[in-house]
Amino acid sequence: MTKIALVTGANRGLGRNIAVSIARHGRDVIVTYRGNASQAREVVAEIEALGRKAVALQLDLGVVASFAAFAETLRAALKETWGRDSFDYLINNAGHGEFAMIGDTTEAQFDGLFDVHVKGVFFLVQALLPLIADGGRTVNFSSGLTRVSYPGFSAYAAAKGAVEILTVYMAKELGARGITVNTVAPGAIETDFGGGLVRDNAEVNAQFAGMTALGRVGLPDDIGPMVASLLGEDNRWVTAQRIEVSGGQAI
Repeated sequence: MTKIALVTGANRGLGRNIAVSIARHGRDVIVTYRGNASQAREVVAEIEALGRKAVALQLDLGVVASFAAFAETLRAALKETWGRDSFDYLINNAGHGEFAMIGDTTEAQFDGLFDVHVKGVFFLVQALLPLIADGGRTVNFSSGLTRVSYPGFSAYAAAKGAVEILTVYMAKELGARGITVNTVAPGAIETDFGGGLVRDNAEVNAQFAGMTALGRVGLPDDIGPMVASLLGEDNRWVTAQRIEVSGGQAI
């Protein structure tokens, strides 16, 4: 039976790379997007060009009240496209960054980060538990910034630290169903994250490259294939782990 992955925030950046990488590994993909439907359709087309099935569904991870309706939409899409009432892999990638020193961080910025990265992840997993197949996989996303500090990312890193703890508890509670739960923690990556800070700011890019054993910052192609491989049968015994994918940042 074909395996199906749901990747949140898959219309652009790292999420798009993850979704396409999963398709290249022979799995079908449900792409979620918050606001840019045209980007999501492009990802669906790219996945279909690889010979895999894909659908795009709208989801705002910051609006927990919408999750019950999303679960019903997902249930209908699974039945219509795959003739199934479950999917196999949940990749909680969606999120955003805020770059602000502690003295300048607003309550709205702080709440927005925790609403999406922590509350959103927690309650989305809760809402989708009846649809995740036994023996499935959940992958949450943290950051290298939970291990190495960089001024301006305190609130973001605190939210990601909470995700790492959630991952351990999820792994414990879902283990009885054979569902593994792990955290992937990328280092600095060239995407539009945080307004493209690492990608577009040459000074920041050089700072992180200088901190990295392999001598450069990461690219989406350094992360997506790794996530796809984590879903493989060879990694069935890996759970409750924080897996840093940073090229040896600050070691």
